[in-house]
Amino acid sequence: MNDLEKILHESINELKQINKMYDLDQLKSKYIGKSGLITAFMQQLRELPIEERKELGAKINRVKNKFEELLQQQKEYILNQELTKKLAHESIDVTLKGRGNSSGSLHPVSLSFNRMFDIFKQLGFDIADGPEIETDYYNFQALNIPENHPARAMQDTFYTEGCHVLRTHTSPVQIRYAQAHKPPIKIIAPGRVYRVDMDATHVPMFHQLEGLWIDENISFANLKAVITQFLRQFFVDDNLKTRFRASFFPFTEPSAEVDVLSSNGKWLEVGGCGMVHPNVLVNMNIDPEKYSGFAFGIGVDRFTMLHYGIEDLRLMFDNDLDFLQQFRGAN
Repeated sequence: MNDLEKILHESINELKQINKMYDLDQLKSKYIGKSGLITAFMQQLRELPIEERKELGAKINRVKNKFEELLQQQKEYILNQELTKKLAHESIDVTLKGRGNSSGSLHPVSLSFNRMFDIFKQLGFDIADGPEIETDYYNFQALNIPENHPARAMQDTFYTEGCHVLRTHTSPVQIRYAQAHKPPIKIIAPGRVYRVDMDATHVPMFHQLEGLWIDENISFANLKAVITQFLRQFFVDDNLKTRFRASFFPFTEPSAEVDVLSSNGKWLEVGGCGMVHPNVLVNMNIDPEKYSGFAFGIGVDRFTMLHYGIEDLRLMFDNDLDFLQQFRGAN
């Protein structure tokens, strides 16, 4: 027991001299490690008679617990000392000027969508949405494009399982909405669409906005008025010149391409439109003898390029921060 008390006394003196975690770990191993001095007493217990073993075991545990208690106290002391030194070298002067925060911005396509939504809401249009994975019926047949129609060859389509496709336009939204609502119908259908194409002005996934207005006595004059008003507000030009060229779309009759006169004196195509084909009205469960309507479609990405002067469409999908930061604060 004298040896045990002597070891405890020596361990306490050594603990007081230690100020590094590494040295503290070494001291721990010296006394209560597998081959430690205090541990050795525990190993000797098996050689003693049972009567002596119980009494001596209790005293050894008391010494061991005392050492562990002091060891923990010294550990906390060392950690606090290290933290104090670290804070002294890494102190923060709260009076210094802040580094500032870098704020993000909306993507240019999102900015264009918001502009379009605001304009069409002013013109009385609601916003409709629909699935991006469509059935062949809603993407083609309901729009007067049967399976053998040559119009299908005009666009390369992504086909999926079960006669489904990645929608090639947002026109299916118009069909679904019209089947669920009675005229008058006045909606825009924005969203992502997909076609197999990739170059400076085309990407496999792009954004489109289509419009539909069905009511009694709707004419091509209404169509021209809405499109012209939208274009002038979007491009902020009350004198913007537009023209409507005769064209063909299987879902409208008559149909037209829409051009605007740019600042360099050249006409630029910006969309397609026309009066809803009677067959399409029938597929919408709408009486073509009583109601008429028009539809139009515009490429949101192309409008974004024109409005912000972007020359390569692919820039808007590369997630380049230097490019995107240019639009901070834009509208």
